[in-house]
Amino acid sequence: MMTIAEKTLARASGLDEVSPNQYVTAKIDMAMMPGNLQTMRRVLAGAGIDENLLKVWDPERFVLVLDHNVPPENVRSAEHDKLTREGAKKFGVKHFYDVYPGIGHQVMHEKGHVRPGELIVGADSHTVTYGALNAASTGIGVSEMAYVIQTGELWFRVPETLRFEITGKLPEAVHSKDIILNIAGTYGADVAQYKAIEWTGSAVGEMSLDGRLTMANMSVELGGKFGLFEADEKTMAYVQSRTNKAFEPLSSDPGASYAETYVIDGAGLEPQVALPHSVGNVEKASSIGEIKIGQAVIASCCHGRIEDLEIAARMMKGRKVHPGVRFYAAAASLEIYRQAMEKGIIEALKVELGSLETTSISTLLHRAPHCTCPWTSSRRMPSSPSNSISGKVCERVTSSLPVETSAAARVENRRLRWSKSWGFASLFVSPWREFISGTASPSGSMPPNAP
Repeated sequence: MMTIAEKTLARASGLDEVSPNQYVTAKIDMAMMPGNLQTMRRVLAGAGIDENLLKVWDPERFVLVLDHNVPPENVRSAEHDKLTREGAKKFGVKHFYDVYPGIGHQVMHEKGHVRPGELIVGADSHTVTYGALNAASTGIGVSEMAYVIQTGELWFRVPETLRFEITGKLPEAVHSKDIILNIAGTYGADVAQYKAIEWTGSAVGEMSLDGRLTMANMSVELGGKFGLFEADEKTMAYVQSRTNKAFEPLSSDPGASYAETYVIDGAGLEPQVALPHSVGNVEKASSIGEIKIGQAVIASCCHGRIEDLEIAARMMKGRKVHPGVRFYAAAASLEIYRQAMEKGIIEALKVELGSLETTSISTLLHRAPHCTCPWTSSRRMPSSPSNSISGKVCERVTSSLPVETSAAARVENRRLRWSKSWGFASLFVSPWREFISGTASPSGSMPPNAP
């Protein structure tokens, strides 16, 4: 009896059955890099590996997206993007998406690169997003990605699985992000450290795909290795509209073993707010009173989908942006931007700011969509620290904290996120060098801290 994560790793490893804490070497179905190909090239050079030896094991299974520096904020970033484009040609990357299509985690499923039952890795912690479509997906480091690109394989330690059952009907103004924040605040932001999460229950069944994508995306904020949903009719209809490739959805066996099962009454939830300086420092929105903010952002791979923009448009109808607040909104992809235009959402988000009418959404929507992860958004968004407010709409707000305190919060938040999301993902370069030179097997001895 196996869970979804166990079944996925068993299939990818050519085994009939696997169990938690077992080490396996698995074949990768899809791999994605969010524009950091040039970083990987530097890692190879630093390890003394000739990049000319590197070849994409299967051009159909590798995706490269430029999304983290759009537009480049300085000459160094522009040069990085230029070299990445050149690298895409050099390595024969078939599925290369330049800055226009959108954020990589949105582009991946829009372009049909995510299919139920598959094993996907990406050089970004939020690769867990694809679990919304029943794909076991997780983030890895750039040296590991180099190994995957060359071999199409990677070793894993099979994770235990947590089961979260969200029951009841979510109240109005409560969304999927409120569920995640409630769990982080109640059980801790490390409740799922190196574990797979299965999201189940009647509230999940009623949830839109946009809502599920947000929950899968934020599974890593709970420490999750995977954040998985079963494939229902909504999933199947969406995936089949994006690809004609065959796939096989996976579901857990009756009687499968879980490390823990949590039952949460969705009907009893309220809007949640994560306060500085941790996603686990959560309070009910009704209990924190009035907090002065300087900035509100609706964007990123977590948000910025059409449902988010529709909610924002409804909330802003007949209201004004406070003159002391900067309001930014960005679609996660060009496709979503076009949907927003067709639905009249962009026009609806025209708001009055004092005596000056502005189109708040145009600040970011009228250029290529980009990733606004905490370690990149601070360079592109004015004064955006780690405060986050839920309701699934405003992901980041700037409070009245002094600038130096906000900067410190950003550094600490970045450190914590990297240590949690990437600390386990370290491939030793020397075995990689031996393999690429033909002196070692990729399925040889495994380090004790598997990815």
